[in-house]
Amino acid sequence: MSLRVSLFITCIVDQLFPRVGLAMVEVLERLGCRVEFPEAQTCCGQPAFNSGYRKEARAVAEHFLEVFRGAEYIVCPSGSCTSMVKNHFKDLFADDPQRLELAQQVAGRTWEFSQFLLEVLKVEDVGARLPKVATYHDGCHALRELKIKDGPRRLLAHVRGLVLREMDAAEECCGFGGTFSVKFPGISAGMGRTKLESILRTGAEVVVSTDCSCLMQIQGLISRAGLPIGTMHLAEVLASR
Repeated sequence: MSLRVSLFITCIVDQLFPRVGLAMVEVLERLGCRVEFPEAQTCCGQPAFNSGYRKEARAVAEHFLEVFRGAEYIVCPSGSCTSMVKNHFKDLFADDPQRLELAQQVAGRTWEFSQFLLEVLKVEDVGARLPKVATYHDGCHALRELKIKDGPRRLLAHVRGLVLREMDAAEECCGFGGTFSVKFPGISAGMGRTKLESILRTGAEVVVSTDCSCLMQIQGLISRAGLPIGTMHLAEVLASR
């Protein structure tokens, strides 16, 4: 029996990287999932939460819970947004037992894309092919809050034609950090340049990650430097034939 998957597509994917959402659908359907997109979804509330606007974040989170309360599985192409639901909704509803219970139920059904493939579908080889040299960037939330490290690399190892070369600074922040890059642009750019130097040392043609926000930061640095390097979300790589 196929699993019913509700996409939590995230703001940045919806507005700037819709191809990532389409790639995720392609992979999930290829693996036999029934994919649906709840059109009433908006934001998870992370930008407001991280900026200290708890009341506003809570209102957005309440809407999220209502939209996804009936979902069998909620799959998201972002470690940071997944972490918001799984790790921080409980902080927003700590004084509301009823919503806290719902938040915990929804959190238990929410999965980051690579974790869903590996831990729920039990799949490592999705039939992808991409003849390129790649390097992988560990997004901070995925790595530190969701403990995602080896999983994406296991998936990439099964992509035919792909050569994966590790950065010496794979786990270092790219400097985006959401509102951090707006509040501290100089520090953000400096961190980004360190990341870019590490990427260059690998000789990679493409940088892969599980978060489009990180890839947006990295691609901006690459473009301003005029370098012939691309960026791809893991879903795009796995959708490649």
